[in-house]
Amino acid sequence: MSAAREAIESRLQAAEPAGAEARVVGGSLKKKCGAFVTLTRQGRLRGCIGFVVAERPLLETVREAARAAAFQDPRFPPLRAQELPEIRLEISVLSEPGPVQSLEQIRVGTHGLIVRRGARSGLLLPQVATEYGWDRDTFLSHACAKAGLPGDCWREPGTEIEIFSAEVFGEEGA
Repeated sequence: MSAAREAIESRLQAAEPAGAEARVVGGSLKKKCGAFVTLTRQGRLRGCIGFVVAERPLLETVREAARAAAFQDPRFPPLRAQELPEIRLEISVLSEPGPVQSLEQIRVGTHGLIVRRGARSGLLLPQVATEYGWDRDTFLSHACAKAGLPGDCWREPGTEIEIFSAEVFGEEGA
């Protein structure tokens, strides 16, 4: 968690994160892994960006996602230094996505969704469905909408659905 916060703080101060590498002793932080970082302010979404594909070690992925969530989420203006004390971070470490053979495989609250059709795709983290009290069909519809597709496109042949799980870590109040 501290690496994500340090990445944001260093960007606000135009510096590199101090000492975060020295604290890493190996293990899971060096494993290539997809992750998302979600920022909230006063309980409301303030940014969320991540990487599904595991291209870098988890530590690097979290740092990059934290900076992107704070400064590049197109839904929000870049984070300002005075907002940082109110920001709570949540990190979702993703499993590798896999194709859905049957809708019965999807477990709301356990799985996140990726819906693809043509060049469009939408992703929702597992905790989103739980936060809003959605059932499976509603979750699928919102994933389609996130992709800019009709809400019922998940029912149509040619729409690809993948699931993944996430291990979620959050700061107090996140």
